[in-house]
Amino acid sequence: MNWYLNVLRKYKEFEGRAGRSEFWYAYLINVITLFVLGLVDWWLGLFSEEMQMGLLSTMYALAVFLPMLAVKIRRLHDTDHSGWWVFVVLVPVIGWIILLIWLVTEGTEGENQYGEDQQEVLAEST
Repeated sequence: MNWYLNVLRKYKEFEGRAGRSEFWYAYLINVITLFVLGLVDWWLGLFSEEMQMGLLSTMYALAVFLPMLAVKIRRLHDTDHSGWWVFVVLVPVIGWIILLIWLVTEGTEGENQYGEDQQEVLAEST
């Protein structure tokens, strides 16, 4: 849960690097939360079949949009790619595949142009 809270705290930090654990744990908690809120929306009658959205899940998605974008850009930095590559998803099918590959790839060891390796920073602080 700390991974997720750290991502929320760093909602406006688009510089630096985010390791795989930080990104994927935050993403997992985000997906689970959206699923649960979707169920709550459906149970409370707040889900719109016409729009395929629920009130609570939509409000939550809007609230975490910026923190999740920031951690995705920091994750790209960890693999030594510019944050602008987040727009590769605009290329149908292949863009999503390329982004997914970069997000699951191990980050560059040591320092890169975006900062220090987060694994080394964590190891030094322990």
